[in-house]
Parts: sequence; structure tokens; C-alpha cells
Amino acid sequence: MTAPAPLKSIVIVGGGSAGWMTAAALSQAVGQSCQITLIESEAIGTVGVGEATIPPIRHFNQRLGIDEATFVRETQGSFKLGIEFVDWGKLGQRYFHPFGQYGAEFDSVPFYHHWMREWLEGRTQGPIDDFSMCWAMAKAGKFAHPSPDRRLIQSTFDYAYHFDAGLYAAYLRRYAEARGVTRLEGKVVDVALRGEDGFIAAVTLDSGARIAGEFFIDCSGFRGLLIEEALEAGYDNWQHWLPCDRAVAVPSERGGERGEFTPYTRSTAREAGWQWRIPLQHRTGNGYVHCSQFISEDEAAETLLANLDGKALANPRPLRFVTGKRRKFWEKNCVAIGLSAGFMEPLESTSLHLIQYGILRLLALLPDNAMSPLLAREYNAQTSREYELIRDFLILHYKASERDDSELWRYCAAMPIPDSLQYKIDHFRSHGMLVAEAQELFANPSWIAVYLGQGIVPQRAPALASMRDGVPVVQRLQQVRQAMDEAVAAMPSHGEFIARHCAAAAPAA
Repeated sequence: MTAPAPLKSIVIVGGGSAGWMTAAALSQAVGQSCQITLIESEAIGTVGVGEATIPPIRHFNQRLGIDEATFVRETQGSFKLGIEFVDWGKLGQRYFHPFGQYGAEFDSVPFYHHWMREWLEGRTQGPIDDFSMCWAMAKAGKFAHPSPDRRLIQSTFDYAYHFDAGLYAAYLRRYAEARGVTRLEGKVVDVALRGEDGFIAAVTLDSGARIAGEFFIDCSGFRGLLIEEALEAGYDNWQHWLPCDRAVAVPSERGGERGEFTPYTRSTAREAGWQWRIPLQHRTGNGYVHCSQFISEDEAAETLLANLDGKALANPRPLRFVTGKRRKFWEKNCVAIGLSAGFMEPLESTSLHLIQYGILRLLALLPDNAMSPLLAREYNAQTSREYELIRDFLILHYKASERDDSELWRYCAAMPIPDSLQYKIDHFRSHGMLVAEAQELFANPSWIAVYLGQGIVPQRAPALASMRDGVPVVQRLQQVRQAMDEAVAAMPSHGEFIARHCAAAAPAA
């Protein structure tokens, strides 16, 4: 019996962030042992809503050996400490979702348990945001790297990036091509399937060229050229839980308060959805994600343009999508990565994370030419669960809102939610406990931020906190606040940090 051979050819259909992240990671992982070909067409635009990210993107770049300062400079990037949510719980209210923990541990009981007991019993005032190092830095417009010394309050935060997704794709293209990836210009006009098993044999381009491969990766965007049009993998529609199905996006000049260059993303709830604000070095990215049932694209564009903090640099660009996921992400000899795999609206900046997750999961389960169906089965199971866990966290933002001033928010208040999410809410509301799966992307601080920020208040603190009477909690809370204030005071502003370390050249006129 002949042993299966390693793959000799992989074909990626589609460029953009998904295609070039995949090509870069594969080229770094397999070297010259496998021919990697990427097909894209300059005539096909990319969506590019993934300009705001979450901390795992740092690990992806590190895996590729990418220097941070170079990356930020090349992508007109900036730093992100979290997301400020405006008007989500009630009109006029704000809260912050930080990348990092609350407070600093000073006891065997988690910090937030102690804080919650003091807060519920009225011995401390103000939101839990006051004990987030991320928010202390963000509201002051400061940035510095976390300290590696776990004894310091400066070690309690994490960060991600804002960047131009098109420039990121171009950067990774240079990276991948330098490692042997072949790029072909053209549109795929036909997909040939093998008669014996229905596997993809080759794709044909509009030039007439026929590109064969052993394994195919679909990065063709919403269309799902391979995974859906050719292989009919199916799609689970989640619009009944995440009703927004449109967006209008527009860049603007950097402006705002004091030329505001915030080290965080802002999400502002609107009548029929929400507006994003993403600060880059050369511009600010803006968009209005909305539900077409409750507002027209023209009205959404008008609302967006009326709420910019700088001059618009282009006309609003419409995007259409269906929230949900592919029923099978890996079917036969094809894996879907990026928008072809599914779409979660960009509320918590998960688009590029899901690309990254799909790539790393594929590398962990990369097949040989025997193409064992067990690999596809495991990939599908793990990826499906990842999407479901993120889905529940996004639904929470809509369901937990106390707004009733428009049709969208009244719909969200009344809509049934997945049992898995209701179970988590019930735990927190009853006794302040957080339940999560071991590998869940959004950890405890993320759930705390949204629960408390949008008005889900526990009836009581976790029991163990109430039994720790010998711990000087109020004193410790004061010490944490003081340490945070002193640390932030010594940091450079976000703009100063970038100017010193990773300032980009002005874009060509």
C-alpha cells in the first residue's frame, strides 16, 4: 500500500484580506514544498470592512515574522484598546469594551467579584470602566505597549490595530510573492468537477487558462464561487437574530475634537442599526450598519454623512450581506475562508479574526492527497462552534438594549434568542457568575462590559466574595485607581507614540 503524498498544489480563488492572509500563512508554513497559486481580478472590488481588529491579529502577524512598526507604517495603522459603545443601553449612555482585564488581582477571588459586591452594596460609585486600564488610557488618548512585568498595572491590558485592509492585503501580497506564491490575474468563469467524486479538478479563467489543483481555497467573498455555486455547501441564515443586512461606508478627514485620534473604535447605536468610527493615520473610516426593513439606503447614507466628525472624502458606498455561516466550510477538496465562509456584522471587529481562525485551523488539519473526510468533519465542527459563540456575543448587544424608540430596537427586545445565550444571561443576572467555554474568543471581561454597560445587573454578587470579610477591598480598589492614574500620566499620547515609532508617509495625491 502506497502512503499518501503531501499536497503539491493549492489554488486560492480570490484576493483581498482573506486571500492574501491565506497565501501568506501557507507560504510561511509549507515553504517551497507546495505550489501555491492565487487567482484574483483587479476588476472585482473587495469589501474591506475589517479595518478594526481584535488582539489575536497580533499573534497572526508575529507568526509570519512581521515587524509591528513596519506593519503599522505600511497600512496607515493605529492602535486599538477596545470599543466605546454609545447609546446602546439607553440614549445618552456610554460604556467601554476593553482589551484586557478589570483592575488587578489582589485576592484568590476574581477582582470583578469584589468590585461587584462593593458596587451593589453602594460602597463604590461609578461604572466598572473606572477600573479598566484600557479605558483609562483610551479616554486620555494615551498609548504604550503593555509591561511584561505581571506585578505592574501596565501589564493588565492588551491591544489590537486599526488599519487599511486594502494596504494590508497589498503588504501580504508582497510577503507571499517573495516566498513563492504565484498570482494570476483573471476572473474564474468555470469550475470543473471530477466525475467520480465531485471534487474540484480545475478552474477556468476568462482568458481561457485552465488552472488545476489538488486543493482549493475559496476566498471569493459573499458569492462563494467554489463552496456554494460549485459544491452547494449550504448557508445558515441568522438574520432573525442579527437583522442588519446593509451598510453604507465612507472615509472622512481626520477631525473631531482636537483632531481626535482615538486609540479605540467607536460604535454609536442609531435608529436602525449602528455607526462605526475607525481612526487611521491618513483618514477616518465610517459606516452605518442598518436593517433594510426599517430604513432605506439613501436615508442611511444621509444619517451617516450628517454624523461625521470630518469632511467626507468620497461618496458613501453601499454593501449588502446576510448574517450567518456556511453549513459546511470544508466540502470535498475545498475550504471557504473569509466572507465565502460566512458573515458576522463588524460590531465586534471579528471579520479578520474569522479569517485568521480559518487559516490556522486549516494549517492544523492540512490534508495530504488522500483527503481524509475526518479532517473536513473536524474542521467543520470546530469552525461552526466558533461562529456560534461569536454569534451569541453579538446578539447580546441587541437583546440587552433598553431602547424602545424605534422599530429595530423594539424588534430586538421581543425576539427570541438562542438557548445558549439565555443560559449565560440567566447565570449573570441571578448571581453575577460568568459561564463560558474554555476556548471562547470573548473572555469574561468582554461579557462583563456588555452586561453591565447595557443594564444587565446581577441580583447579588458571587457568594465567595461575600465571605471574604478580612480582605480590605475598598483600600485595594483605591490603590488600583491610583496606580492606573499614575501609569497613564507617564504615557505618551496615541499620536505621539505613532509619530515616534511607526508614522506612515502621507498617501500619494
